[in-house]
Amino acid sequence: MSVRRITYLRQEAGLTKFALGAAARVHPSRLSQVENGHVVPYPVELERLARALGWQGEPAALLDQVESGEPDGRR
Repeated sequence: MSVRRITYLRQEAGLTKFALGAAARVHPSRLSQVENGHVVPYPVELERLARALGWQGEPAALLDQVESGEPDGRR
């Protein structure tokens, strides 16, 4: 099953949408829309989400689809 990298990393970190949203200053409902592909986040939102997740790669890569269990990325 494929999921967005942001969802995979959030779940691997054991974070709820509320917790990640609070850490990145992104409303949990907006984060849900981002994870589900309903909206494209602003670059500043992606940067804050990447920082909150400890993602070292390009922030835009958080939106890539990955196979669950295979983050294919740098943490």
